[in-house]
Amino acid sequence: MAQHKSAKKRIRQSSKRRLSNRYYGKTTRNLIKKLRVAAAKKDGEALLPKTVAEIDKLARRNIIHKNKAANLKRKLSKKVSKLS
Repeated sequence: MAQHKSAKKRIRQSSKRRLSNRYYGKTTRNLIKKLRVAAAKKDGEALLPKTVAEIDKLARRNIIHKNKAANLKRKLSKKVSKLS
């Protein structure tokens, strides 16, 4: 267990950040799943901007790597463009 005051604070901060990161990561994953199962092009085009914004947010906060974010956005936009 941490003894120093600063170490105890660091534990509190990291646990708060971990919960926040898990929440945003899970929310984004759910959006991605919804977009992948979208059958109509109209639905996909409606979901795409929100999903891309969430992915960008994760990359900005260093929850996911910026290249992973770029790959996800590319694959999702390609999928939406193929929908009919």
